[in-house]
Amino acid sequence: MTSRDPRQGSAPAEGGSRPEEGRRGVSRRGLFTAAGVTGAAVAGGFAVHAADEAAARKREASQAPAVVPFRGHHQAGITTAAQDRLHMAAFDVVTKSRADLILLLKEWTEAAEKMTQGYTLGDGSESYAAPPEDTGEARGLTAANLTITFGFGRSLFEKGFLGIRDKMPAALEKLPHFPNDKLDPARSDGDIVVQACADDPQVAVHAIRNLARIGFSTVAVRWSQLGFGRTASTSSAQATPRNLFGFKDGTANLKSEDAQQVEDHVWVKRGADAAAEWMAGGTYMVARRIRMHIEIWDRTSLQEQEASVGRTKTEGAPLSGGHEFSEPDFAMKGKDGPLVPADSHVRLSHPHANKGVRMLRRGYNYTDGSDGLGRLDAGLFFIAFVVDPRTHFTPMQMQLSSKDRMHVEYLQHVASGLYAVPPGAKPGEYVGQGLFA
Repeated sequence: MTSRDPRQGSAPAEGGSRPEEGRRGVSRRGLFTAAGVTGAAVAGGFAVHAADEAAARKREASQAPAVVPFRGHHQAGITTAAQDRLHMAAFDVVTKSRADLILLLKEWTEAAEKMTQGYTLGDGSESYAAPPEDTGEARGLTAANLTITFGFGRSLFEKGFLGIRDKMPAALEKLPHFPNDKLDPARSDGDIVVQACADDPQVAVHAIRNLARIGFSTVAVRWSQLGFGRTASTSSAQATPRNLFGFKDGTANLKSEDAQQVEDHVWVKRGADAAAEWMAGGTYMVARRIRMHIEIWDRTSLQEQEASVGRTKTEGAPLSGGHEFSEPDFAMKGKDGPLVPADSHVRLSHPHANKGVRMLRRGYNYTDGSDGLGRLDAGLFFIAFVVDPRTHFTPMQMQLSSKDRMHVEYLQHVASGLYAVPPGAKPGEYVGQGLFA
């Protein structure tokens, strides 16, 4: 694979100053100012130039994009306040060269850092005879809180030529077949997964598109998924969103402010796996495409809907009473049994029913047209980050799949993936460097 010198156009470390535009490529934000200056020059008046430049600065300040630092102890896009849009893609490695894959990870790290800071790719010296280094559809847009998160699937470690089989984490075991699963292998798994989240859908799509272009001949897209309308809150400052069933989703989700809970249930500790010390500070991502039987649900009574979920549809309060964030009272009885039914989602997914384990969710709604039979192909693209899927996902999912009324009657899992998400890249490092060191 032809590549640039990875040092060219490198983005600054968190908190550092920005190099000259000639080294960095054109800033999306800078395009507004540049356009204003050019228009003033054509007008030919200094006063007009100054006024136009001042207006451009004011416009830029009012539209100042929120930039999420790419580098850090942990990867961004996990405890980061959940953005509204998702573009996720899984890639299969098609090269037979370990050196080529390492080079790609370096190039991806450089590109991801630039894009999350709102810059286009390239150094400004492009030739008309060659394809542009940036696909261009995000020019003029802000960084939009873009985060890019990388993970490695079990199949990557099974490629003998990479020499990393003995570094496979014990927790990265293949997920079992759960009751009612109907998984499409073509939309599941993958050697490498990339999650791009942003507040602008075009920014998220631009990120994955550029990474796919850079990876040509080294990796190939296995599957991709667009998501909208987050179905979880990762910060207490965020309102609880709704899923396509119309219910608030993720009320009891872990929040970034729950520092100790996040430490206990999300981040891998040093010494947890002697063969995979490179995972310290990382986590595990579970991704599941869950199709909702929308037409059946929409013909179901409100009473049945609320009994399936265990919460009121309007306020999101548990059926035992209170407000949205009231703790459910599973012992409270009604005339027909527990007010929060034994087979409701809230009861079966609650930590008390799962040995106290919790997960950090970052799911999204999806709608992919219809299935040709007049039914919506829509549902939830479930994403969760856990310290160990063997304890924090598999037992809970096995219980939900067999006992939860929603899972049995109104949901079907159609795709699945499990990935080891390495710690963040520090200045001068590339994502996954500890694995290949």
